[in-house]
Amino acid sequence: MYTNNGPMKQFATPRLAFMTMLAMGALCPPQALAQTPARFYLDTLSGSNAVPLIFESISGNTNPFDPAHTVTAGADFDATMALVGYAHTFSLFDRAAMGAIILPMGRISGDVTKGLATVSESASGFGDPMLEFSLNLIGPKAQKNIPDILRYEPGFSVDLLADLALPIGEYDDDQSLNIGQNRWYGRLGLPIIWQLGDWVPGRRTTLEFLPAVWLFGDNDDYVGQTMETDPMFQLDAHLSRDFTERFWGSLDVAWFSGGQATVDGVQGEELNNVGVGLTLGYTINDNLNLTVGYKSTINDDDPGDLSMDGFMATLVYGWHPLIEGSRRLKSE
Repeated sequence: MYTNNGPMKQFATPRLAFMTMLAMGALCPPQALAQTPARFYLDTLSGSNAVPLIFESISGNTNPFDPAHTVTAGADFDATMALVGYAHTFSLFDRAAMGAIILPMGRISGDVTKGLATVSESASGFGDPMLEFSLNLIGPKAQKNIPDILRYEPGFSVDLLADLALPIGEYDDDQSLNIGQNRWYGRLGLPIIWQLGDWVPGRRTTLEFLPAVWLFGDNDDYVGQTMETDPMFQLDAHLSRDFTERFWGSLDVAWFSGGQATVDGVQGEELNNVGVGLTLGYTINDNLNLTVGYKSTINDDDPGDLSMDGFMATLVYGWHPLIEGSRRLKSE
């Protein structure tokens, strides 16, 4: 019944298409340079699941666990971050939707020069878990079956994005450098995908934008003081291109503006910084995807400028009961 020329052979193409899209659209931490990677908001089959394992090494003059990226002039911080999460896609009002959670953990240390003295601080443990929800507003309807996967083309798509961090991470009120932030914060955004050319595996090209605003609650115990942070505007842009059916890359740019911190009435500097990066992604098999990337700020010559650079590697395991079932039938 199921021969090499039969129905089961037809599952190879949708399975590859599904796993490629799921792997590209898996979780990634918004804390890292406050930048979301390319192809993150490409839709996939409703009912899909993904578990990422993310490793990051970041250095600079700000705490990478804090998406406000408050600059500490003269500081030199080094952080190692590991993140695990879970994402699930579903259909809502016949539109593609995703719910996710990610938990950061790791260690950060640094030296801060204050006058003639140099103060060293370090922190380790779990950070603030972040919840994310996205809903497609403009673009193709939700993918609910195999034919929908084969017909999918993003065209011009717009999503609604909402992130919320839970302030339960490790926090020491005796020092300014922490992994948890001791305050509520979140993000509202409108991810935009613009398909360039035909949507053919191996030749897919996208131009993507993410305008978003970060909102921060007050930290009422910041080394015995109160820290308030103005909203921070974020604009990400990506130009991505397939090299083969399984291998793709993107050029990344991010701009951060605002986010001025005030500690007991003393105002800091506003951000007005640009970061650039390169991302490469490879689909290892039907369930595993590997992504590596490097990002760095470029207009960071002045002491008050945001200065950060980092390397990130992500391994994502994804699955869907329908696709897994089709693979078992084929093997039989």
